[in-house]
Amino acid sequence: MRLGARLGGCYTGCVSLRIQMLQVARRGALALGESAELVRVFLRSQLGPRGGGLDRSGGEDLYYTIFTIACLNALDEPLPVERLRKFLRTFGNGEGLDFVHLGALARCWSVVGPVPVGLTDSLLGRLETFRSEDGAYDGEAGAADGNAYGCFVALGAYQDLGREVPDPLRLVQALKFLETPDGAWSNARGLQAGSTNATAAAVTLLHQLEMPVAPQVADWILRQIHPGGGFLAMPMAPIPDLLSTATALHALSCLDVTLPASAREATLDFLDTLWSAEGGFHGHWADDFLDVEYTFYGLLALGHLQ
Repeated sequence: MRLGARLGGCYTGCVSLRIQMLQVARRGALALGESAELVRVFLRSQLGPRGGGLDRSGGEDLYYTIFTIACLNALDEPLPVERLRKFLRTFGNGEGLDFVHLGALARCWSVVGPVPVGLTDSLLGRLETFRSEDGAYDGEAGAADGNAYGCFVALGAYQDLGREVPDPLRLVQALKFLETPDGAWSNARGLQAGSTNATAAAVTLLHQLEMPVAPQVADWILRQIHPGGGFLAMPMAPIPDLLSTATALHALSCLDVTLPASAREATLDFLDTLWSAEGGFHGHWADDFLDVEYTFYGLLALGHLQ
């Protein structure tokens, strides 16, 4: 199957991170044509008996529930709302959850609604304990320095719960310390080479906060294109992967940069190599497993290539 009719677009303005990605993933779902039904069957198999999305070990996990919900939304499939609510209630006000799963709980409740009374303040209060001394966010509470991924999760959680992230300028300032000499970003200070996912997170954050991004950032992202299609996670990575491809394409869209025609065709071919007739996408050429996270990234990447 060749994945793709051709569409396009960059989603700007006040659209949240979640809605921005969902709009693109919906275009990817449309491009699947008749194969969309295979994805629907796969997604139904990825909901556990308690109502949560299944991780790679077969356990129900909040993080994977995000992607199960997002894929179902992209395919305009009805959500099993009552099952999902029952699953989410088991996490109460988020006590004991780590940073990523706090963000996941916020996102899931924002979709299935209504958010329980008092939960917004509770979740965001807990999230703020992960704000680092430099104004960014990190998965470890009380860290001195945050990272681009942490900022991405935090901004998404605030948007999902209908609040403004406190002191957003501090996020922007913290990102400056993560810039690398090669014109990109990393997820830790002092590194000499950037990474695709950290750079994409930084670009998307700056775009959301309506801050300028230097033109050479797009050039750096384009240099991560693999000759066989797809994007590398970092300059020396041996093979491309689906996460890096989806995030790179999303960042280029935010920068209003069009992928060269030859790279676009090669990347569509790359997505074909990761597609499975079981209804999902593999993460890379050496990945034998299918899960809902990479299936969403497949839809996101395909949507950007249309």
